[in-house]
Amino acid sequence: MKKMTGVLGIVLLLAFILTPPVSAADLPKVIKIGGQGVTSGAHADYGRQMIMGATLAIDEINAAGGILGSQLEMKFMDSELKPAVAVKNARYLVQEWGAHLLFGVDSSGVCMAVGPVLPELDRVQIFTHAATEKLTEDLVYKQGIKNIFRISVPVYQDSIVAAMIFKDFPEIKRWAGINCDYGYGRTSWALFKATMKKYRPDVEFVAEAWAPFWTGDFSPHLSAVMAKEPDAIFSTPWAGEAVMLLRQALLLGVFDKIQLWWQAMGGSVDALEGLSREVAKNQFQGKLWATARYIHNWPDTPENRAFIERYLKRWARYPNYSAETSYSAIYAFKAAIEKAGSLETAGLIKALEGMKISCPGGERYFRPEDHQAVYTVPAGKVMHDPAYPLPILGELRVIPAEDYYRKPPFPPVE
Repeated sequence: MKKMTGVLGIVLLLAFILTPPVSAADLPKVIKIGGQGVTSGAHADYGRQMIMGATLAIDEINAAGGILGSQLEMKFMDSELKPAVAVKNARYLVQEWGAHLLFGVDSSGVCMAVGPVLPELDRVQIFTHAATEKLTEDLVYKQGIKNIFRISVPVYQDSIVAAMIFKDFPEIKRWAGINCDYGYGRTSWALFKATMKKYRPDVEFVAEAWAPFWTGDFSPHLSAVMAKEPDAIFSTPWAGEAVMLLRQALLLGVFDKIQLWWQAMGGSVDALEGLSREVAKNQFQGKLWATARYIHNWPDTPENRAFIERYLKRWARYPNYSAETSYSAIYAFKAAIEKAGSLETAGLIKALEGMKISCPGGERYFRPEDHQAVYTVPAGKVMHDPAYPLPILGELRVIPAEDYYRKPPFPPVE
């Protein structure tokens, strides 16, 4: 009997080894993906673009048979750019609607509120927009919250890239800042100053102004910094606020007095659409520089061109970066589920760590240390191109991501 039991044990052990722990049949017929972002107010286009990007990916995947035979379904909610609302949304999406996966959110405050809740909800979230370095450097790397992944470029793009470009402009010595009065703006300005000082000790930072969310009148900020006669302005308001700020700067004649203006997320489609007339008339005099977390005219690859063609056909608009990051997040989930063979959180985390995935914006690599996606996005001048119905970024400066991404162990941002 003991001998028989031993043989049976070996047989069962072999069966366990040879049989995959999870099959496609173990997945639900419908995989639910919960998303959220701002869909109201001056920044609402970012949430709308998230919805459009994710919907395009989901429809493509479902049309091709789904993920291991399971179809995808999405529910998207308005975060209102409020941390408490975003946390409530995350809880609802998982605990009441039954989301298996989460993506999205805008703003530093929102992501820092949602991130710590994810272990309790036992879900993985891919963050597609929020830029604070603290999401990956502090919550993932230092605190060990492994449920967090970010597929978009963080504040390194807004700040360090700018300093690495403009260090080579010796005529620009006096910088002023007009920045968002919250984590994103303050960290971007701090990293820009620190990086610029490293390369250009001769540079001065002569003025700074801080604009809270929902600022509509930037004239006091513009007047305050221009009183210090800067050579250039570094600016981080985004979406509709960026458009209002730049239009008001034109009205006040700012571009007649400065040599250069850096608009961190000015390369996003919504900002470019809003400024199309001014750019076509060359009102910025070739002085407006920008970047984004993805720009529609780069990279010039078959994959990106095909993505834009499908997006235009479906939505009659160009994708902004929150569209591309959301589209790519859905495909990252697909790759992780197929690799893990399940929706179990620990397996998905293991599958995503170290993953390389080809996206419209180029190949992304999720660093195992901090779960930050590493990929390159250029910066350039905002300009008119007759081949496009909206402005583009031209005279591109392409700096490899490895040259400007902060690396562990992460020193404090001061």
